[in-house]
Amino acid sequence: MSPRATGHRRVHRSVAAGVPLAVLAALVTAGPAVGAPSGQTHVVRTATLGDIPLGAFSNALLPGTVDDDRGVDLGGIGSDIYPAGRKGEFWTVTDRGPNGQIKVDGSKRRTFPVPGFDPAIVKIRVSGDTVKVLDAIPITTSSGKPATGLPNQEGRDEAPYSYDAQKPLPYNPNGLDTEGIVRSEDGSFWLVDEYGPSLVHVSARGKVLTRYVPKGLRLTGTDYPVVEALPSVLLHRKTNRGFEGLALLPGGDLVMAVQSPLSLPDTDAGDASRTTRLLRFSPREKAVTAEYAYRFDPVNVVDPSEDDTSELKISSVVAVGRDRLLVEERTDKAARVQLVRLDRHANILGGPWDDDTTSPSLEQLDDPAASGVPVLAKRLVVDLGTVSGVPGKIEGVARVDHDTLALINDNDFGMTDGTGAFDAQGRLVDSGVETTVTYVRLPHGI
Repeated sequence: MSPRATGHRRVHRSVAAGVPLAVLAALVTAGPAVGAPSGQTHVVRTATLGDIPLGAFSNALLPGTVDDDRGVDLGGIGSDIYPAGRKGEFWTVTDRGPNGQIKVDGSKRRTFPVPGFDPAIVKIRVSGDTVKVLDAIPITTSSGKPATGLPNQEGRDEAPYSYDAQKPLPYNPNGLDTEGIVRSEDGSFWLVDEYGPSLVHVSARGKVLTRYVPKGLRLTGTDYPVVEALPSVLLHRKTNRGFEGLALLPGGDLVMAVQSPLSLPDTDAGDASRTTRLLRFSPREKAVTAEYAYRFDPVNVVDPSEDDTSELKISSVVAVGRDRLLVEERTDKAARVQLVRLDRHANILGGPWDDDTTSPSLEQLDDPAASGVPVLAKRLVVDLGTVSGVPGKIEGVARVDHDTLALINDNDFGMTDGTGAFDAQGRLVDSGVETTVTYVRLPHGI
């Protein structure tokens, strides 16, 4: 039940629900870390986003879309972070909105407490120890309606439910679970999405221009163009683990990261695997031009407190040269940033590993390199799990300068899973986790 809107506008010195945006963006502050040795990686700044009511924020962009935000504040903008050109300014993107899981009769149900929420591109400025919202752009369909963050296809995506997991909600083929973001020279944006998984080209005003999806997805009923241009093997993406990272290379090509290993041939194989995939896409050719095998470190190396391999994820990729990338591999508690080079000899596109009948699959190989698969070489840049002051669930990484990274966390809109996420009146019991931008200084640079 996605509310319809007759028009939209960007939030920029605007008035939301009668309250100036400057008032909504009153910020909670947090101080920077001090006293770290200069020869070690250390936090040099922490800035925090304060409480902005989600209903007021959303309705300022698309009037009437949210009738009850259930006490949820703006969050989730930590899905990615991309430099906006001026010092301290970044483009960020929300994910699909507040969501959680509640177990009913032994099965987990995916809840959407604010089903009218529409994913948004949010421009922020880091100023001292505060994060200020400068602008926001709603993601809309060709006719200007909200795309929403609701799942697309029954039988493929998780079924959506109300905040208490009691009432089914309708699927929406337009819905996007947006994650990575980059901005092209022409002012348009590229986003990646977990549902398809898909690559989404969005105008400077937020309108979906084209959504590129895997061959064979057969997504119908959308109010924007859909092109089946990605390898069909991506149809085996793990639920809620589609594309997460996106990088813009200097020549204009894009690199997308599959968040976790594909469920190929089945869920158990994907959960046990440490091999995921990066794909290179040419906007000029409107096609994938290369695919690479990426090998995670063992889960207890990434996160010494974790022993479940299925918790490994890529959440951010950042271009640092024509063929070099920073790749963030993480669990929810820890993260490590690796440097890789996209070796043209490592391209596996169109080979046996894109055929879902190949046995064993790429994901099932205990040692892909020993089996003749060219795996991208990598070098550890920083183990963020050892750096004091870095929060958990880092999903966005940006390069500020030669020796500084900006990190942003996903605070999940202050939501937790389970029946305790909302009180008896249906109001959010906030987790207390804030959205923060953290600057980390590296002793040797990149």
